[in-house]
Amino acid sequence: MGQKVNPFGFRLGTIYTWRSRWFADKASYAKQVLEDVKLRRFLMEKLKLAGITKVEIERSINSIRIILNVSRPGVVIGRGGSALDQLKKEIMRLLSINPNDPKSPKLIIDDIVEVKNPELQARLVAQRIAEQLEKRYPHRRAVSQAQDRVMSSGAKGVKILLSGRIGGAEIGRREKYARGSIPSQTLRADIDYAQVPALTKSGYVGIKVWIYRGEMQTIE
Repeated sequence: MGQKVNPFGFRLGTIYTWRSRWFADKASYAKQVLEDVKLRRFLMEKLKLAGITKVEIERSINSIRIILNVSRPGVVIGRGGSALDQLKKEIMRLLSINPNDPKSPKLIIDDIVEVKNPELQARLVAQRIAEQLEKRYPHRRAVSQAQDRVMSSGAKGVKILLSGRIGGAEIGRREKYARGSIPSQTLRADIDYAQVPALTKSGYVGIKVWIYRGEMQTIE
């Protein structure tokens, strides 16, 4: 089952908590779920250069609070907070929030968390490999260098799976590279997971990364 279930969803409620935290009635539930999906896709693409790894959304009756986990907070904030103000305007436009309407929810982005060790974040590792493959960098060398950086940063295990037209091959295939251990069935295991596409000139190459960072205490 460990190969078929997202490691985050498998451990949700055990060692991880929800990334969307709010309550809605039946009439507005679907609308708010769709808003969360659109918002996450927008922020993941918009803040790619800031090294974004996670977006958390909290909603109350009259406010929407967004918590950003990034490796370079200065890129998000900008000089004098100008980039953050522009980001707020774009999000309000995306969610159709009218700042002059007292009934519209208030948008709050006051918590930008800096990621201390980017090499232990699966999304950032996968994005770097994707960028290298798109520039026609040798895939085995890209994966080997990524594994070296991850393991030297303190990880206990890393697994990288490539699938598709690897190296411009005529026929798609899968290649798996692993170092250390990835205890996929251990609920206490803190395993970060991400999947990112590399849109190469030859075709689509899917990249999946698992990083085992040790054990965590369960949520009580």
